[in-house]
Amino acid sequence: MAKNRFQDGGSGPSQRQLRVSEVIRRQLSDVLMRGDVHDPELNRMTITVGEVRVSPDLKVATAYVCPLGGQKTEEMFELLKRNQHELRRAVSKGLSLKFSPELRFRLDETFDHLDETRRLFSDDTVRRDTE
Repeated sequence: MAKNRFQDGGSGPSQRQLRVSEVIRRQLSDVLMRGDVHDPELNRMTITVGEVRVSPDLKVATAYVCPLGGQKTEEMFELLKRNQHELRRAVSKGLSLKFSPELRFRLDETFDHLDETRRLFSDDTVRRDTE
């Protein structure tokens, strides 16, 4: 009997999950860039969509977002939550799925991790060890 990879939790996302999440990331980026949402406050804000992760059943999409400059994150999340349904509708137009995934938003902290990694590599003892 074959193993169900979705119950193991350790095998990672499937190819379909990866494809769908990339399509959603591009669609969401385009919608936010073009200002297709009828909220002038959200349209004035520049938001970077770094990554989207989709649940195994493709019904929930978690978008990792960050405002340009890393400031006004509280305001960004408030605006995204307020326009969540309109964003979901706009993103689902470019998808060929049976269900439109629910959009959830989380802060993208990869830039913070990148700065910390750069700081560690610039340390004299680490640089001496890597050379």
